[in-house]
Amino acid sequence: MNQAIDDPVDVTGQEGERLHISGLFVGFVSGLPQLLFPLLAAVFGARKADNPALIPIMIAAVLAISLFFRWLGWRRFRYHVGADDIRVEKGILNRTARSIPYDRIQDVSIEQKLLARLMGLSEVKFETGGGDGDDATLRFVTLEEANRLRALIRARKADEVVAQDVPQIAEPEDAETIFAMDDKRVLILGLYSFSLIIFAVLGGLAQQFDFLLPFEFWDFKRWAGLAEESGVNVNSINHVGMAAQLILAFGAFSSLIFIGFVTGVARTFLREYGFRLTQTAKGFRRRRGLFTLTDVVMPTHRVQAAVVQTGPIRKRRGWHSLKFVSLAQDSKQESNYVAAPLATLDELWRISKAAGIAAPDGDERLRKGAALHWIIHLCLLMPPSLIAMTALVIFADASLAPTLLLALLLVIAAFLFWCDWRSYRFGLDDQQLYLRRGWWQQRLTLAPQLKVQSVEIAQGPLARRYGLASLKFGIAGGTLEIVALPLSTAQAIRAAVMEKVAAVNYSAINQSR
Repeated sequence: MNQAIDDPVDVTGQEGERLHISGLFVGFVSGLPQLLFPLLAAVFGARKADNPALIPIMIAAVLAISLFFRWLGWRRFRYHVGADDIRVEKGILNRTARSIPYDRIQDVSIEQKLLARLMGLSEVKFETGGGDGDDATLRFVTLEEANRLRALIRARKADEVVAQDVPQIAEPEDAETIFAMDDKRVLILGLYSFSLIIFAVLGGLAQQFDFLLPFEFWDFKRWAGLAEESGVNVNSINHVGMAAQLILAFGAFSSLIFIGFVTGVARTFLREYGFRLTQTAKGFRRRRGLFTLTDVVMPTHRVQAAVVQTGPIRKRRGWHSLKFVSLAQDSKQESNYVAAPLATLDELWRISKAAGIAAPDGDERLRKGAALHWIIHLCLLMPPSLIAMTALVIFADASLAPTLLLALLLVIAAFLFWCDWRSYRFGLDDQQLYLRRGWWQQRLTLAPQLKVQSVEIAQGPLARRYGLASLKFGIAGGTLEIVALPLSTAQAIRAAVMEKVAAVNYSAINQSR
């Protein structure tokens, strides 16, 4: 709940704890990129005044104002760990006090970015799984304090009586490492994570700061003029032989591929370095990161489904990834809990079994969907495509090129529908639901029937005409939809699942153990 108060003293009569004073410096340095526009505005304002001495004064004033408000926010921030909840009080003018009961806290994660890590500080994030991300974040406290808070909250959730001065818990005695990635495996994952995001970042920066250049950034003629001024004859490229042009094109393409692989490897090392997943009696603990170290704990009871993903190239090498759909899937922090980014099937099923989700018993239980479902969706594309083709023939100066291009796109769409039908499988056994889909990004979802909260049969006009239906299973944190089912099959599956669901007490199954 949120409650307005007038002073920083907790309403329980006990003064709350302040964040660590060193966090002011960490937050100030981390927030410098946000001050870029105010700094640029100050510099341009000083230049218009024709007084260069004002530039450092304006820059110092902007930095001082930012630091002052951060200090004021730090002074007015308190947190208090009570008997039944944790209270966070903040606000400079408008004071708010947020109380989060322990039984509502789904996750307590610890994150250390590079600068905070160097200074022994960390962020503590409390999440209730309500779909709005972190309900409270403490930036910054010492690592010892972060571990103390997490241990206290776990103990209070378990109704254990503990002292406030709980020591730092490095690892529970019953913790077992069930999956880890060495540098070689992280490198392999990086090679599979080809990315050209660096060009998107550079393009975005150019779009935001092109006003700093003396000409339009996307004016390629201007760039060619600059190249010629540097001694490069751009027009000479048109006079070289075809072989030389092919070599230049191949070199440019190879450079693009190389940059993509380097970017993928760099991003993967930053995120997955030192990946380690341990299991305790209550759940999983995952630690990873090179510069930003994250330490996230997820209780086993929060696992609602498992998702195994792979691709045609990874699958040939025996590599897959495993994610858990959790109660807090709608969180802005992370939609799925990555349990194993790159692992063999034996490793994945060992982790999945620890979460209470068994490996599928072969493919004999999996069935194909009705091909008519994909035919109907393809037919829905035909009328607008034919209308577009007719319009192009009439208004495109009798040129067949646009029409042929549209026809080619329609053929490609038909091929993709066919690939999707070929890869689609669904099934169920006495305990779990299975859904496999995707011909390129292959995805197998396994959901325990006991975790299903609702079952819905959906039919569109054409599907109802031909006796087809889709089944939508509601689970905490997401949905699972099985399509291309005969109506009788959908009704039979719904009856079988609802028989399992009817006996479940969800008020007990989703509580921490």
